[in-house]
Amino acid sequence: MADGTVKRQIAAKVRQAFAPLRLEVVDDSERHRGHSGYREGGESHFRLTVVSDVFSGKRRVERHRLVNSVLAEELAGPVHALNITALAPEEDSA
Repeated sequence: MADGTVKRQIAAKVRQAFAPLRLEVVDDSERHRGHSGYREGGESHFRLTVVSDVFSGKRRVERHRLVNSVLAEELAGPVHALNITALAPEEDSA
């Protein structure tokens, strides 16, 4: 799956669910070579940064639950690990 299919799916679902002001999806799989869940070709470990109004007033655990529910299919299948940074616009320093 080195063609970025999973990465594109993640980005599309997050865009649809959260209308982010900023979105970054990084395939971190190569950093996990030799670790549990690593697959040759990547697309097993991701780092996600999403900034959205949806997260305003919500605690970190609530934000992560929202993201995890949107990406449940990916987390049950090809994605072994997902590092989530979910921010409200006022928290974004980028």
